[in-house]
Amino acid sequence: MATATEHAKAAFEWRRWPETESLIDDLTRQALDRHAFARGLAERMIPETGTIFQNWLDHFVVAAPPSFANRLATLGYERTADTHGVGVPVYAHPGGVFPRIAVTPGKGEAAVRDAGIKVESVAAFSGAHDLGLRPHGYPMGPLRTIRVPGEGADLVVVERRAYLGFENFPTEAAREGRMKPHAAREALAARDLWLGRKRRFDDDAEGFAVTEALVDDVIETAGSRDLACHLIFEVERDYWQSRNRAAQVQKARQDRLGLGWANHDHHTFRSSRRFFPNLIRIFAKLGFFLRESFHAGEHAGWGAQVLEHPTTGIVIFADLDLAPEEAEQDFAHQALADLPRPGTVGLWVALHGESILEAGMHHLEAQFEFDALRDGLKAQAGIETMKPFSDFPFLRQAFTAGERWAVSPARADRALAAGWITEEQRDKFVREGAIGSHLENLQRREGYKGFNQQAVSAIIAATDPRLH
Repeated sequence: MATATEHAKAAFEWRRWPETESLIDDLTRQALDRHAFARGLAERMIPETGTIFQNWLDHFVVAAPPSFANRLATLGYERTADTHGVGVPVYAHPGGVFPRIAVTPGKGEAAVRDAGIKVESVAAFSGAHDLGLRPHGYPMGPLRTIRVPGEGADLVVVERRAYLGFENFPTEAAREGRMKPHAAREALAARDLWLGRKRRFDDDAEGFAVTEALVDDVIETAGSRDLACHLIFEVERDYWQSRNRAAQVQKARQDRLGLGWANHDHHTFRSSRRFFPNLIRIFAKLGFFLRESFHAGEHAGWGAQVLEHPTTGIVIFADLDLAPEEAEQDFAHQALADLPRPGTVGLWVALHGESILEAGMHHLEAQFEFDALRDGLKAQAGIETMKPFSDFPFLRQAFTAGERWAVSPARADRALAAGWITEEQRDKFVREGAIGSHLENLQRREGYKGFNQQAVSAIIAATDPRLH
């Protein structure tokens, strides 16, 4: 009989869906053919942001005969509990990175009625394109939209806040208290709790205890665990961006089209071995579930736990140092002692601090058109991109050149006293700093949702602070 662990592992063996991607590309072409503004937007995306229209898709509304639902099933789609209006079913793809599809009754070939794209702020999108459209939905509410009519299909611009449905004034959110008169004020107050939090502690144990307690306060103030998750990660992206020039440049490029970071793919947090279970517990409080985990083998020296949030869609890649003999260790729930000599992740934490505390995220990975982003960042801002560590037809990944952060003498001295670095390395880190963060350029194809363990091993080794 298969164990629960084996079942979980099988559930996260991601596959490629070329036929499904072909359908999404066909629907995209159809939508753009029927909407001049959307077509112009798509043409601007590649040179101005290094993205393609598909990177921003939220959903399609398609008029089609009953046979279309059968086709969706063969392509990996499953019917959800959500509806798009009365009696209009919505289909989602649990096995790949694809937009949801609502199917209304129709005859003949499937015809796109709406193409929905996701942005961080519909008001910012309207302003960026001088549309003068009034958002539909409450400020800071679960769903706000603007509709841009086209010649045969409409463009619906979507701002989601921890909500998967299609009602701008959802009854479910009302039952949770998210539609009450003061909900926006309370959401902003919850966000400010996290924005104004203390990040630097002399004792990391105290830091984790304070931070975990604060998560409870944010959830209570927001009135929803899912909303608290959305708000916290919004702040975490801002904090990481404040310390990374490539992020600042790329965010400005995307903001010029009113898009924001709605193309985020995953958020990478680094942790010490000792406090890794504390980090996972914080994420669990916010509603994350554990996806696949990695142990990179005898020579790689690292492991990771992938987590995903079912409502916000946020994905986390949480990594730590691991020894070869710890392959079967439940490192997500069992604290591990420090290694005699830390690997790349452990030394990064020693020099910069825990990601959830002082350091912030190591990198944000967003979905791009790989070559266009690399070339655009270099041409517009002189930002270099490292050699790709994944270079497959279905998965391309590379870091921008590392952002060097200052290293405090106290942290460098502790690492020296522990025997983790030499005196020469200590002096260099204090004098020149050490690599702290990156923006990751990611291109996914065929809906592939996973990661390449061997490739990640290579880039972790290549970014060891002792090598730079």
